[in-house]
Amino acid sequence: MAKKQDNNKEHDFKKAPLTPPDIDKVEQVADNAKQKDLEYNKVDNKNKAFTTNKGLKMAEDEFSLKAGRRGPTLIEDFHLREKIMHFDHERIPERIVHARGVGAHGVFKCTKDMSEYTKASIFTEEGKETPLFTRISTVAGFRGSTDTPRDVRGFALKFYTEEGNYDIVGNNMPIFIIQDAIKFPDFVHAVKPEPDTEVPQAQSAHDTFWDFVSRNQESAHMTMWQMSDRAIPRSLRMIDGFGIHTFRFVNAEGKGTFVRFQWNPQLGVHSRVWDETLKVSGNDPDSQRKDLYDAIDEGDYPVWDFCVQLLPEEKEFDFPFDILDPTKVWPEEHIEKIKIGEITLNRNVDNFFAETEQVAFNPGNVIPGIDFTNDPLLQGRLFSYTDTQLLRLGGPNFAQIPINRPISEVHNNQRDGWHQHMINKGPVSYHKSAIDDQSPYYESAENGGYEHYQEKIDGVVIKDRDDSFRDHFSQATAFYKSLSEVEQKHIKDAFSFELSKVRRPEIRQNVVDMFANVDEKLAEEIAKNVGAQKPNAERGFDPVGVKPSKEAQDVKMPEFSQEATIFKADTLKVGIYSDNDDNFDFKGLVKSIKDNNAKAEIIQGDLQDTKDGQMVKHRYETVHPVLEDALIVVVPEKPSHDFIKNVGEFVEETFKHYKPIWVIGDASDILSSEQEKADGVMVTKDSKDIDKFIENLAKQRFWDRDGSN
Repeated sequence: MAKKQDNNKEHDFKKAPLTPPDIDKVEQVADNAKQKDLEYNKVDNKNKAFTTNKGLKMAEDEFSLKAGRRGPTLIEDFHLREKIMHFDHERIPERIVHARGVGAHGVFKCTKDMSEYTKASIFTEEGKETPLFTRISTVAGFRGSTDTPRDVRGFALKFYTEEGNYDIVGNNMPIFIIQDAIKFPDFVHAVKPEPDTEVPQAQSAHDTFWDFVSRNQESAHMTMWQMSDRAIPRSLRMIDGFGIHTFRFVNAEGKGTFVRFQWNPQLGVHSRVWDETLKVSGNDPDSQRKDLYDAIDEGDYPVWDFCVQLLPEEKEFDFPFDILDPTKVWPEEHIEKIKIGEITLNRNVDNFFAETEQVAFNPGNVIPGIDFTNDPLLQGRLFSYTDTQLLRLGGPNFAQIPINRPISEVHNNQRDGWHQHMINKGPVSYHKSAIDDQSPYYESAENGGYEHYQEKIDGVVIKDRDDSFRDHFSQATAFYKSLSEVEQKHIKDAFSFELSKVRRPEIRQNVVDMFANVDEKLAEEIAKNVGAQKPNAERGFDPVGVKPSKEAQDVKMPEFSQEATIFKADTLKVGIYSDNDDNFDFKGLVKSIKDNNAKAEIIQGDLQDTKDGQMVKHRYETVHPVLEDALIVVVPEKPSHDFIKNVGEFVEETFKHYKPIWVIGDASDILSSEQEKADGVMVTKDSKDIDKFIENLAKQRFWDRDGSN
């Protein structure tokens, strides 16, 4: 009988320590395992055998298992069950707001050492680069809505720092529509489709939104922004980003400084006009997503200057507005904007669902050197984001999803839960423990541990807001007065369009009465257009508010007028409308346009290359002129029937949207005499005047024309 092995006797592990070669081998195995874990989520199916989700290779994936070729399907077909189960659960709840978005990877480069104000590592070393992910989105529409409604754009940033993930959950407008988070469900319910009919989709032009605005006058300032050109951007590469809230920088000595964040596109802020926007939506509802994807794919990486406004704590009460009020801006006239870095988007996502749809932002994701303030909207958002992510992403482990996973190591004794990916060793699932040294230690603030800013709080428990939050109209007026006449007209037209869709006359009247407190002439013009009575500012003023401050109304905000923005031809699209049989030098014209960093898109009757070998991008019937930023019409000696049939629409649409037009050749049948004399219109015999055209292209709009709104 064989001798029974004594499994309880002490093994040689303690007596014979591993030799150095064995240690190297163990470390190599560990490194390989770590690398395998890192590579696990990168899937390439090229030349790979088909498997189930458990890794089992399958000989068949076209037919379910049956009892005979025409017989019933068998429940033992585990592959069928797995595949159908996965399909049934492929959709997660869409975001309640910001459902429609586009994501991209990028990098933040610090250009100014801010260690005087903060110990946040990404801002304290000039030249340091930090990977990031951004998601840009509309607010009101469902996931399947259009890219181009009149709406705010969410602009969120996730920085993957060695100290943990740091999120800035911003918008393309610097303020918010409410002051306290408790009103957020009400605002969202009001702007979403009305619950009885679930219409309109992705629009604020309906009764419940404007009823909310007129009953909540803190919304006045942001409503002015929503009716401005900022709500209908030309491209997501041409929008600002704002952190909205007042945060704190905290330096290594523990000194706090109030801070607001913004990032401004190096391409400048540019918008569409309303008629153009409607037609873009109908012709290409995915236009802004594709614009961002294409720019990154082609190497035209969009870049933003990342800036801060800093305010010493001792100056907290030096202004006619409350610096913690999220419905107020910090005017650059009073608080300087300082560039401290650059954001570059340089890589598209590999999988929309895995990255863009599953990314989870939270303003509560901070790192040492960043802290919060008592902004009541911010305080509520710190709770709300975690709560909604628990529902959308199926449990408490959403931070383990690759797009949310920090690059810094994670060590705590949390366990289990839906979608747990970490394999924690040992018996300890609590803190503190003496077993196997499985309790992670606390790190001191001096060595990078996060410590909340110490602020003395002394107050009465109360549901109310301070009087410093009650001036709702002064900055709305200052914003309006800082815009050009063209931009002011667009705001008037936007109000008129939106309120014309409101069915209840009392709501229209309430709105024009309310906005008479912003600008009386503006309200009078809107009232006339929407059939309301003469506005009455007193009737439209909520008595719990504070009368507008003359000092605050006279603040200059030129930084918010698009008239003062950057104008350049970079990445703008030039449609070259021509005929298939033309012997024109397209190659030379295309090269000249590309040399000026613009994009040339040849439009002809079919997709055959031009005679000099240039690719034709569009057919007449497959592109609308609103999708181009300028138009060149190359007129052949004998135009074809299709050329003549379609050229009128291209010229009219481009002209009435104030864009540059260049006719090369005989323009007598192309332009009217009035159009030929208009600003931004060129007529030449050849393409030698390309420099003048590029100058017009950079200007983009010629507002002196009698165009559309």
